[in-house]
Amino acid sequence: MTSNAIPTRPIWFDPATETVRVIDQRQLPHQLVVMDLASVDAVIEAIVEMVVRGAPLIGVTAAYGMYVACANERAGIDDARLRQEARRIRSARPTAVNLTWAVDRALEILLATPPAARKAAALALAAKIAEEEADNCRRIGRHGLPLIGAVAAKKGGPVNVLTHCNAGWLACVEYGTATAPIYAAVEAGIDVHVWVDETRPLNQGARLTAWELARRGIAHTVITDNAGGHLMQHGMVDLVIVGTDRTTAAGDVANKIGTYLKALAAYDNGVPFYVALPSSTFDWRLDDGVAQIPIEARDPDEVRYVQGRADGRIVRVLVPPAESPAGNYAFDVTPSRLVTGFITERGVCGATAEEIRNLFPDRNDPSSEI
Repeated sequence: MTSNAIPTRPIWFDPATETVRVIDQRQLPHQLVVMDLASVDAVIEAIVEMVVRGAPLIGVTAAYGMYVACANERAGIDDARLRQEARRIRSARPTAVNLTWAVDRALEILLATPPAARKAAALALAAKIAEEEADNCRRIGRHGLPLIGAVAAKKGGPVNVLTHCNAGWLACVEYGTATAPIYAAVEAGIDVHVWVDETRPLNQGARLTAWELARRGIAHTVITDNAGGHLMQHGMVDLVIVGTDRTTAAGDVANKIGTYLKALAAYDNGVPFYVALPSSTFDWRLDDGVAQIPIEARDPDEVRYVQGRADGRIVRVLVPPAESPAGNYAFDVTPSRLVTGFITERGVCGATAEEIRNLFPDRNDPSSEI
């Protein structure tokens, strides 16, 4: 359904109808559409079709998906059915580690809960994970603020931050990851301007990040994905802050396709390149991102067609020749050597296995799937 009210989170539970509701991010910025996730199939479709997207939000949606699985079994979901639904949700998308993390966390708790009590336990856990991710992002903003503040104190004038894709509250629950330090800096009175990569093929930067920043009154400029290197060569970028869908224990970063190229340009031009993430986005089992992180290949039509508004209508337009094939790799991996540091809920650390381990000594034990 279409709503006139603007939600402050991309996902929430409506107690009046006992329904999980989400913003359909495919329709932004031209329409605000709210969808109900009333079945596990609807949850999976929302994740696959990018109604919801972004690593933290995918994790929260998966947790609510486990609630939906329990809620739809009136007599109480049994162990076999619970494991089956967990496997289905877990397989919705391959790259974002938060999905598996949230499902496995829920499964461990629910298997230890009597079937009749699983619905309430699942809902409580999903709400808890949502609040944890919101607080993580708030802390990321607090820890990233000094990085922007230091640039402002040194140069005067606006601090120019370049970001890629959407790692704002739409991708998380509140604040965002890459945008959290930006929001914190603006609230602290620092003059910030954001270069917003359009982020082809689905234009999450041009559609979603720009929408978020405009609503907050933050100065920004939408640019083509390939403009970042030019801007860095001419001193027009002070630092890059991006999010991530999965980061290894050694510091390799999987993020939206095109991030690697930004990291290379930043490295070549001496521009600091930071990755903002909560600890739930680290995959402690992996140490080689290029070799080990699965890269999702999506529908080629996402490349072949673009969506926009024309004459008051949302339209879909074919760009290349109809007979031309297209490839659609959704993510790439930026090696740790190109990353200046990580901005996390516990602080900022370098992109090395040792520094990550020192910041998260309690989190980096490999875990097995339940």
